[in-house]
Amino acid sequence: MGRPNAFDGMMHEFCAKLGWCGHIENGKPLHVSDFIPETGHVTAEDFVQWLIIAEGLTPEQLSASEVSLLKAVFVRHLGTSAVDAHRLRSNTAT
Repeated sequence: MGRPNAFDGMMHEFCAKLGWCGHIENGKPLHVSDFIPETGHVTAEDFVQWLIIAEGLTPEQLSASEVSLLKAVFVRHLGTSAVDAHRLRSNTAT
């Protein structure tokens, strides 16, 4: 098991602090990580859209300020508004 990375810290903030942990759909857990591609660039906008969907919500159900807060978490942890998808992997997985 490795040391937590920026993605781990971001996911801790989203889930433990803000309550964005995903939900159960058709009897199966759905999590934002289910949407992250293997390769390519992912923007804060992309990630937040997936985060919202993983909660079983639609983007229209959130206010602009709520969406901005979520994007800010992404940028604060990853240092930029777009990253390579490989940076969106946990370093603590066994």
